[in-house]
Amino acid sequence: MQSPAGFSSASRFFIVSASIVLLVAGMKAATELLVPFLLALFVAVIAATPLFMLRQRGLPGWLAMLLVIALIIGIGALLAWLVGGAVNDFSSNLPKYQASLAQQTSGFSAWLTAQGVQVDPATFSTYLDPGKAMGMAAKLLSALGGVLTQAVFILITVIFILVEAAGFREKLRSVLQRPESALEHIDTITDNIKRYMMIKTTTSLLTGALVSLWLMFLGVDYPILWGTVAFLFNYVPNIGSIIAAVPAVLLALVQLGPMDALWVMLGYLLINNLVGNVIEPRFMGKGLGLSPLVVFVSLVFWGWVLGPVGMFLSVPLTMVLKIVLASRLETQLAAELLGS
Repeated sequence: MQSPAGFSSASRFFIVSASIVLLVAGMKAATELLVPFLLALFVAVIAATPLFMLRQRGLPGWLAMLLVIALIIGIGALLAWLVGGAVNDFSSNLPKYQASLAQQTSGFSAWLTAQGVQVDPATFSTYLDPGKAMGMAAKLLSALGGVLTQAVFILITVIFILVEAAGFREKLRSVLQRPESALEHIDTITDNIKRYMMIKTTTSLLTGALVSLWLMFLGVDYPILWGTVAFLFNYVPNIGSIIAAVPAVLLALVQLGPMDALWVMLGYLLINNLVGNVIEPRFMGKGLGLSPLVVFVSLVFWGWVLGPVGMFLSVPLTMVLKIVLASRLETQLAAELLGS
């Protein structure tokens, strides 16, 4: 029997390709289990920074863990209280908003016809139906609400991950033959991942807060809800800000009229340009960027594999892959190809 080292290049290519296909198929089949675990890992990476900071300041491990878990529970409860009712209210009022949007679309079509521009009404209903965009927003919010129902499982998983992280170095030190070089390599990867996640989370919070304040100032319904959507989609650069703005702009069009909808759009453009092109690059640096094409492909791929939650996790997951690839000389070329 021929050894793996004796395989031809074509054979190795087909073996690797088949392995990737099986892996993706397994991930898609295990979505219900995988999504909460990935969310827990996502939360744990963010929570690890304050946990280790508290321990470095001399707090006992159990007390630092207790404070961090209390903070996570407090933020989750506040988010559920602020957003949960708004999601249900928006979903119940969605048919009214869609009917109003359809009426405005018909009026716009009639106005174009009066100006001598012949437009088939079916074109608007087929290709330019804004009600579909609001319907997709409602489905997305419902999917996120479904994830919140698994909050206890996610929280328990976060606790176990943080407990394991505290003793992970000692375990590796006892297992590896040359632990120092391996630990230095692992520390570089984890530090880059934590740095990226903390900067991205901070800028996302700033984006969500500014969007909520702007919509509150204009009088748009559910400003906290749309601020939360902006916070989540800010993890998806370039494309995410556009997706997050669509339902809020359409709602402003229905509720307040075209001029206010234009002000909402301008506010989103200003906030996302300020945060995404001025503030974030100042702290993030050039080494932690992704190509727009990679962002789009990762959004489609992870959205298909993991559902709506995969859209939020798409860029962090791809960014982790890039950081891991950049940490080794053999794979630095692949990391460069993923970069901006």
